[in-house]
Amino acid sequence: MDYAEIVYEKRGDAAWIGINRPEVRNAFREQTLDELAHALRSTRQDPTIVAAVVYGVGGHFSAGGDFHAMMKLNKANSYMWNDRMLEVAMTCRNLPIPVIAMVEGACVGGGHELMLWCDLVITADDATFGQTGARVGACPTVGATQYIAKLIGERRAKEMIFLCKRYTGAEAARIGLANEALPASELKGRVEEIVQQMKGYSSQTLRATKVSLNFDSDALYPSWQHGMELLANIWGSEESLEGMNAFLEKRPADFHQFRERNKTALDTYIDDLEQGRNQSEASQAARS
Repeated sequence: MDYAEIVYEKRGDAAWIGINRPEVRNAFREQTLDELAHALRSTRQDPTIVAAVVYGVGGHFSAGGDFHAMMKLNKANSYMWNDRMLEVAMTCRNLPIPVIAMVEGACVGGGHELMLWCDLVITADDATFGQTGARVGACPTVGATQYIAKLIGERRAKEMIFLCKRYTGAEAARIGLANEALPASELKGRVEEIVQQMKGYSSQTLRATKVSLNFDSDALYPSWQHGMELLANIWGSEESLEGMNAFLEKRPADFHQFRERNKTALDTYIDDLEQGRNQSEASQAARS
């Protein structure tokens, strides 16, 4: 497969896989996810690869899903996107080698979920970690709602998702979202050190213990399926399109209009209920 949206290189006994869309802070679209999954799977064909390193080209890990692609999603086609996300996630989790996220710059939204699928996270201390779904009308149910609470606790997880709270790389390491934080200039060297350290360890032990360590969180797989069904009802809705358009137009989203519209609809329903209009005219006449 020829890669156009990622770069792939075997170097220093590791597979280095970089999202290569720096013009959009490495936001990914369907083609990017296909290439990521393929590159990760290809490491199975070379048993000398010690680890896979996922990173972003040009200073950002990933800003998440590309809204120009996501705005084309709706209930009829959303599985095309959701299945791709799940494929990358499950490939990361099921590879027999550790997957290391090397994070700098933006690691937000779907990019933050990509980081969560990895086994180890080494970050620049000034990177940005966060979930942006509530701000843009998306729904982080492909990893964030399953794993953040396991890493940093339910209270912090709800704060991160409900309030779009962000953490620096240094804070992420302190609370358990990342393993280590260090200056960006030292990031690549530290990841290379970790790969060389792993090279001296038993590959079958790393493989077996990764499977065992994932046992508990593998039980969350049904919640992924549930989350993707929820997403199917989010994509293409007026509310989600408002959020994404507002982001692209660099203006505040007007989500409150939907609360007001729902209030009007609910008031109408309650009035119909109280006035007996929740029955046919024939039924109303028979009971009057």
